Amino acid sequence: MKKLSDLIKEAREESAEDFISIIKKADELISDELRGLSRIRIMGRLVYLPPRGNAIVVGDLHGDLKSLEHILNESQFMEKALNEEETYIVFLGDYGDRGIRSPDVYHVILSLKILFPEKVILLQGNHEGPSDLLAYPHDLPYHLRMRFGKKWSDVYTELSNLFRKFYTAVIVNHECIMLHGGVPSKARNIEDVAYAYEKHPSESHLEEILWSDPAEDIKGTLFSPRGAGKLFGEDVTSAFLNMLGARFLIRGHEPVMDGYAIVHGGKILTLFSRKGSPYHNLHGAYLMYDLSRKFNSAWQLLPYIRKF
Repeated sequence: MKKLSDLIKEAREESAEDFISIIKKADELISDELRGLSRIRIMGRLVYLPPRGNAIVVGDLHGDLKSLEHILNESQFMEKALNEEETYIVFLGDYGDRGIRSPDVYHVILSLKILFPEKVILLQGNHEGPSDLLAYPHDLPYHLRMRFGKKWSDVYTELSNLFRKFYTAVIVNHECIMLHGGVPSKARNIEDVAYAYEKHPSESHLEEILWSDPAEDIKGTLFSPRGAGKLFGEDVTSAFLNMLGARFLIRGHEPVMDGYAIVHGGKILTLFSRKGSPYHNLHGAYLMYDLSRKFNSAWQLLPYIRKF
């Protein structure tokens, strides 16, 4: 079995053809999952994790290979995935852009998906969103051009097609829901989350899941300074969680100085896993989530948050 050091070395040395081959293999695996050819329960683009085992939850990476390497080494995901049947790693989206090692980060996470297909769950972030919701500036093409020269566009085409197949959310025993950005404020049922990608753009669920942010001291929703999604208050969070029968939400999307933040009275945990420029956060963080335990609030997750 490959070691993490092997994946890092391959990421630094791979050709455009090698990278495209990895993308296509990952695409085939995820496509099979979407067709129901997986032991994991999936509805639309919503993944159900069983209340057993452990999940490593990783926030935005934005091309920060060093932080990804640290998380994988410290959590020992690869070693545990080889020896434990129910060890998962959930990435909350935004793997690239803003960092020159973006191609390397994609190489590593897609290689992990190939090595451990049912244990690696890749969520869509706003930097992997549909073309009408894609973050700007979108500098991944620049990083690919610097790395692969004239063949960058072939790599980008394959990556873009794969982005559209990433999952929208993960739910754990109706206790916790994980997604990239924020609450879909108009969602009426769980199907609005699971099939948000199909309902876009006629309904706003996907836009809000990829782009929205929680805000304190407001009720309802407000215009977001990001230009997409909304700012939403604790009342919106509570209504969404009650509709799902869940207690709290885990999301990424928002840079936070300590790598994590808990807001809305313990109903939301934000994880941000890259460090430094251009976000200038002092720490990154990830979560070691015991899926078998019952948690009533995100505050109870504090002992399981790993700050670095």
